[in-house]
Formats: sequence, C-alpha cells, structure tokens
Amino acid sequence: MAGLDQIADLAQPHALAVMGAFHKGAAPLPDGVETLVMLGPREPGFWASFTQSAEYCDTRPDPIDRWSRRIIDGLASDLGAQAFYPFATSPPHPFYTWAKATGRAWSSPVQFLVHDVAGLWLSYRGALGFATRLDLPPAPAHSPCTECAQPCITACPVGALVQTGYDLPACHTFLDQPAGQGCMTGGCMVRATCPVSRTYGRAPDQSAFHMRHFHR
Repeated sequence: MAGLDQIADLAQPHALAVMGAFHKGAAPLPDGVETLVMLGPREPGFWASFTQSAEYCDTRPDPIDRWSRRIIDGLASDLGAQAFYPFATSPPHPFYTWAKATGRAWSSPVQFLVHDVAGLWLSYRGALGFATRLDLPPAPAHSPCTECAQPCITACPVGALVQTGYDLPACHTFLDQPAGQGCMTGGCMVRATCPVSRTYGRAPDQSAFHMRHFHR
C-alpha cells in the first residue's frame, strides 16, 4: 500500500511535493476514493525543472497543464490511484474545498488560500485519489495568519484585493499600466508580501508566466 513518504519520493524528481491529504468525510470525494493526496510545486526548483520539459519547449498552448497531466497520470499509474486536476474538467473539481480539508490550507484575510509551507504562492498541479485510507500525519494546529501582522491586506497598489472581495477589473486595469509591470514580472504583490511566501523560494519567472496567462 502506498504511503505519503513513497508518494513524496516519487513526486520529488518532478519537483512536486505533497501539499496535503485528507480522508473521505473531511470533504466529499469522487466514488471509490477514500484518501486524496494533493500535489503542488516543490520550491525552490520547480520552475527550473519544468522549463526543461518537452511541454514547455514545444510552444504549444497550455504547457504546464499538459505537463501536469503527463506527470501526474504517470504517478497515478505507478501508485494505483486516480488522477484529478484543477483545470479542463466540467464540472470543475472542488480544489478549494479539498485544499481546506487537508488542514494545511486556509482562507487568508484576502480570501486567497494560504498554505503552511507555500503561503500565498500556493498552487496545485493535481491530486491523487486512493481507494484505501492512508495513514496521515496530524495537520498544523492553526493557520499561519493567526500570529501574522497580515501585510497582505494593504499590499495591493490599487486595493483590488481586500477582505470584502476581489475587484478583478481594477486589477486588470492596473496591470495594463506602466506602474503594474512590477506585478506582471514579479507576481502579485499581495501574494509576494506574505511572510510564508517569502520563505518558499518561488522563481520570479514562474510568477511572470502565470501573470501572463492570468492577464491575457
């Protein structure tokens, strides 16, 4: 039977990490799944690994999603699991709900998910569903926001991200201006200012890649 250590060892060569896991009951899961293990970029190092892949180099659309399917489908086959993705699925899988069910991700003061290791740079490339209940470690006692000064609340230059909601048009308008190029090349200032994010080692080029896809 697979364990979290084995899953982490198989994911590591692809610069992926186990970002949390939970049993059925903590949140609804697809039929036949008793344990869901969520995978995301392992930093530092994910971007350097991904940019050497065939998907990144072939200039076709959606390289990171195609890469995720190839790698995580392969892990699922090796481990006897089902693969699930936060993209190209209708209806979409509830990754936000699943993330919170792991006990390692919480709603931040600006509503983005915050992770105990990745902070506001949290992202998921996919998840593995197992038909058995794997042994899982205890989750952290509380969110990193609990004892944080919460600089994320005031970090957005145009106030697009606040506790009351996300002003998406204001964000896109700002990104079209010269003053918004810092966000375009270095990533969202709100995400970057999180104290946990600052220790995660995410490459600026990775943030720029995602911002280009967000603001197209």
